[in-house]
Amino acid sequence: MKIFPAIDIKDKKCVRLVKGDFDNKTEYQMSPVEQASKFKDHGFKNLHIVDLDGALTGETVNLNIVQEIVNKFDLKIEVGGGVRTIDSIHKYTDAGVEKVILGSAAIKDKNFLKEACQKFPNKIALGLDAKDGYLSVSGWKENSNQLTLDYLKEVNDYGASRLIYTDINRDGMKQSPNFEETSKVADVSDCPVIISGGVSSIEDIKKAKELNNHNIEGIIVGKAIYDGDIKLDQLVKELDA
Repeated sequence: MKIFPAIDIKDKKCVRLVKGDFDNKTEYQMSPVEQASKFKDHGFKNLHIVDLDGALTGETVNLNIVQEIVNKFDLKIEVGGGVRTIDSIHKYTDAGVEKVILGSAAIKDKNFLKEACQKFPNKIALGLDAKDGYLSVSGWKENSNQLTLDYLKEVNDYGASRLIYTDINRDGMKQSPNFEETSKVADVSDCPVIISGGVSSIEDIKKAKELNNHNIEGIIVGKAIYDGDIKLDQLVKELDA
């Protein structure tokens, strides 16, 4: 199973939010580039980056930081946060990221998702953030009134190469991911699924593996790393050989 340590960038700093709430954030001392270096030094191969400034503005605000991480470290990077235009996708792919995550824009406009998948084959990841079974958009402030599984069935054949499923109620709470709901999503999805939101301990990583769902590709780990609940030395042992 792939493990994606997470870096959320706000005001050029590493931060973690609780349930996506910008008013409930924790800032960490290490810069995003220093943090990426630490992950690389411990042997991680994948990295999940969210540009929180971009999520608020719809611009690639921290593109230069992402570019520096790509240039300095041999990491497979997926990046999201406010990607709403083909031009923004171009900027990230030109910078060398492995996958660009489309969230709210893809839910509000399915044609944008379809166009992006056609223009950037194998480069588009679909980020589905859900609360009580319904998709949320715009930094999780709005409920889209769309059931997650219904939306997924509609766009399944568009060609996204990865799906990142986040249960908002679990995100930043360290109360374990919603394995049951993620498994349902993985059973419906035509592309591999990444578990996101709520990882609290190494036991959660082990449980993700024990699901034995061939369509679950990996898991994102964020706050539990930064708060010291999961040590990187422990976590790297759970990587697939």
